[in-house]
This record gives sequence, structure tokens and C-alpha cells, in this order.
Amino acid sequence: MITNNPDKCERVLSALEQVIDPEIGLNIIDLGLIYQVDFDEALSTLYVSMTLTTRFCPMGESIVESARNILETTFKDCKVSLSLTFQPPWNYEQISEKGKIFLNK
Repeated sequence: MITNNPDKCERVLSALEQVIDPEIGLNIIDLGLIYQVDFDEALSTLYVSMTLTTRFCPMGESIVESARNILETTFKDCKVSLSLTFQPPWNYEQISEKGKIFLNK
């Protein structure tokens, strides 16, 4: 994950930990679905690039909207630009160690 503002990035990650993939039961941070976070201070815009576990995820729209809503609530002073990408494709290796422990219960 790349960002130009580490302090705000931590706030983004903390907020997005509240977004759970309902099929898997794990948050989108530990799933490794967030690819990039950037801030344009001049435009007061937060840019987030994310993916889904599959292109055809049945809960994909809900997950993306939940992420957008939590970011808009957390960063009321910024415009949120959330983009969905499938490059590179998501894979199991992107899951955090904490997430892998959770999934192996």
C-alpha cells in the first residue's frame, strides 16, 4: 500500500477495518483488498483503490458502498474517490497474518 500521508493512511486503515466481507467474516484490511491510499490536500480529496476477492463477488457492491460510507463519515472534510480494480488480481497471499489465523480457526 502506498500513500503520501502516513498519518491519514492510518486513519483510513482503522476506519476500513470496520468493513467486513459478509461471506468470509473478515475485514477488508486483513483480506488485503485495499491497494492504495492517497490524499490530494489541494483538492481535499481522498483517493482509495481497492479490489474484491473475485470479479463476480456477490457482495461486491455492498462491500464497496460500505467502504465509501465509512470513509465519507470519517473524512467529512474530504471528497472520497474510491475506485475498484482487478489489477493485480487478488490472491490468498494478500491476507494478513492476523487474517490467516482468523480464517484457520
